Amino acid sequence: MPLCMAFIDYKKVFDSVFQQSIINALLNQGVDTTYINLLQSIYEKTMVTICLNELKVNYSTFHQQEGNRSTTTEFILLGFGNLLELRIILFILFLPVYTLSIAGNLLIISLVVIDQHLHNPMYFFLVNLSCLETCYISTILPRMLASFITGDQSISIYGCIIQYYFFGFFAATECYLLAMMSYDRYLAICKPLHYNILMNSRLCLQLALTSWISGLLTNTIITSFLLELTFCGPNEIDHFFCDIYPVANISCSNTRLVKLATFILGIMGTGPPFLITVASYICILHNVLQINSKTAQQKAFSTCSSHLIVVTLFYGSIFLVYIVPEIETLKELHKIFSIFYTVLTPMLNPLIYSLRNREVKEALFKVIRKHSNKIS
Repeated sequence: MPLCMAFIDYKKVFDSVFQQSIINALLNQGVDTTYINLLQSIYEKTMVTICLNELKVNYSTFHQQEGNRSTTTEFILLGFGNLLELRIILFILFLPVYTLSIAGNLLIISLVVIDQHLHNPMYFFLVNLSCLETCYISTILPRMLASFITGDQSISIYGCIIQYYFFGFFAATECYLLAMMSYDRYLAICKPLHYNILMNSRLCLQLALTSWISGLLTNTIITSFLLELTFCGPNEIDHFFCDIYPVANISCSNTRLVKLATFILGIMGTGPPFLITVASYICILHNVLQINSKTAQQKAFSTCSSHLIVVTLFYGSIFLVYIVPEIETLKELHKIFSIFYTVLTPMLNPLIYSLRNREVKEALFKVIRKHSNKIS
């Protein structure tokens, strides 16, 4: 058996070439058809798997108009590294965060359903937010916790796209839902006499549905662009979950259209709800400052302070991640800021709304007393 040696330039190995262009050039140069047929046979029948540590790429050569395309079967989410000691520490940190987030949001949902005094528009929107936060954090943390235990940082391409789809859907929906909650607070403080008439059950349902549908449509369009990308090179994503830009950055396709569409739709998706939120609080501030009584001012501020803290945390971390330029020195900071709006915000929301809200605390103490009496 003859010995064959091949030298591979790994900087160029993942490039795509147009096979038919090569064949046409060889024919034009008068190359013997025997060699051309041999080359075509290699293109049509060769399958190579390249493994370098955790990098696994299947390279298939086949005849088609677009030329060769290597196919990446999975991605590696680099996250915060793969050292055993670090994984254990992160697991110990993030498991309580996930547990508290799920328990806190489910507690708020239960209290609002059980207590008749909480059956009003403000708590209707709060239940929607708690449902959203429960789903939102569950798209990222369970898989991340599993990777801390097993050390397996791989995720299939379609698993990655599905994770991004639901993450983006819930994130976009939260922007709209926070805006609707701001509008609710505006009506409650600035138009108290007409509040019950204006913010009726039908309008509440319409606003909630608008939030969910807007988030769904926005991210469905963005994900459809992501599905058009081809991944034929290095498959390491320098993030702890599948976000649009880190995924697009490792594509071998032209990502300019995807990034442009994402930017435009992102502005359209977050811009209007952000402006509604800001406008609502400007009006609230203007009306509250006109109140002569300090006690009345404090009461008015207390009704919206919890929501204002949540809005500040959410939008502040999002702006730091997506607006601050992603240069090499800020990559780790981007990951840290991403933790704020993907992990910490869903955990802090129930704490903020329960600890700073008298009605929620009263409902909680009422449930505790009721169960204590049953036990005794």
